[in-house]
Amino acid sequence: MRRTADTAAGQRRGEPLPHDLLDDAERLTREGLRELQLDRLRRSLRHAYDNVKTYRKKFDQAGVTPDDCRTLADLSRFPFTTKADLRDTYPFGMFAVPMDQVRRVHASSGTTGRPTVVGYTENDLSMWADLVARSIRAAGGRPGHKVHNSYGYGLFTGGLGAHYGAERAGCTVIPASGGMTARQVQIMQDFQPEIIMVTPSYMLTLLDEFERQGVEPRSTSLKVGIFGAEPWTEEMRREIEERMDLHAVDIYGLSEVIGPGVAQECVETKDGLHVWEDHFYPEVVDPLTGEVLPDGEEGELVFTSLTKEALPVVRYRTRDLTRLLPGTARPAFRRIEKITGRCDDMIILRGVNVFPSQIEEIVLRTPGVAPHFQIELSRRDRMDHMTVRVETRPGTPAGLRDAAARAIAKGVKDGVGVTVDVSIVEPETLERSLGKLRRVKDLRGER
Repeated sequence: MRRTADTAAGQRRGEPLPHDLLDDAERLTREGLRELQLDRLRRSLRHAYDNVKTYRKKFDQAGVTPDDCRTLADLSRFPFTTKADLRDTYPFGMFAVPMDQVRRVHASSGTTGRPTVVGYTENDLSMWADLVARSIRAAGGRPGHKVHNSYGYGLFTGGLGAHYGAERAGCTVIPASGGMTARQVQIMQDFQPEIIMVTPSYMLTLLDEFERQGVEPRSTSLKVGIFGAEPWTEEMRREIEERMDLHAVDIYGLSEVIGPGVAQECVETKDGLHVWEDHFYPEVVDPLTGEVLPDGEEGELVFTSLTKEALPVVRYRTRDLTRLLPGTARPAFRRIEKITGRCDDMIILRGVNVFPSQIEEIVLRTPGVAPHFQIELSRRDRMDHMTVRVETRPGTPAGLRDAAARAIAKGVKDGVGVTVDVSIVEPETLERSLGKLRRVKDLRGER
């Protein structure tokens, strides 16, 4: 399955999933799904209230009990959960089952404080594998395909989440994990996988390595790339698809909700991610007031788990910015737009709101540089200052580097409205972790 006809948006359509490969939930009507959601929501709220001290306290303080949830709209009366709740109860204080029922734990990196720890029962792990398998099928994966898994293995949910989901989908897993880029390129040539699961920024690193080794990326066996774990733009999708000749689709998840597989973009439409609403109920709220916004309005994405046992979450604030839209390829499930920014990623620079995704769009359309950049914030003469560091492509002449720096600075000034310095650096010199670039480096508190 290589790419076929163009869509109106300039993307490429993949083959829709045959009806006999859809699972029962994917065949539900919208009305049938809502009935299922309400039943599961009421049970999940009761499970959280009866078994997690934090939820009992928060519900009591808000003056609500699980019995007060008579409609889906009643969920708005319940309190939010934040990352701070998980950190304050570190490590296992939010678990709703005894530890002898927990079969696995995962955790965030904890780079900005205590890590958030999540747990899974046997049923949780099976449900997670089912949803990642559903996501792989929606992306164009089929039983018998080989999946090159470059997500990191370990406490990070990406590697093992993708691994067990791919096996559940009937695929053969190549557990490459992250790092050893040159070896990964060799493995892909030798093992001939049809699918790669990886962060989009590391995919670009792999593309550069293909070209460094003299291998034409478009000649590989890869047909589908399932990219997640970090925001990425339509410009990055176009670059990956053109350079690799594959379908680039988005997968969404976060460890506090379950990991990858909360929502998935369908290859036949590539028009946003269908939320698997039979297990996760989405809301979009005003980031400042917490008010629930109507479908179609942009705000902060919030999730309530409907079936999780070990770590139920009630109205978990993801900090991701998006909109809820009607379903298309899976009509029962609403879509979220591609996540390109977060409430806590926004930079206020001299009174102007700046998102890293705005910088990325400018970098991606600039000749001579790679799509790898880092924003450095500092303070000069009592004023905030931004420097954008961008990796050059191998072999780019000095004159083109200088032109690229000027073009990026002008693009930021014209498109975003702030003046920045631009520094073009050598390839593969910017800091990376688990295949992801550290996008923002804030030095304003350092002397």
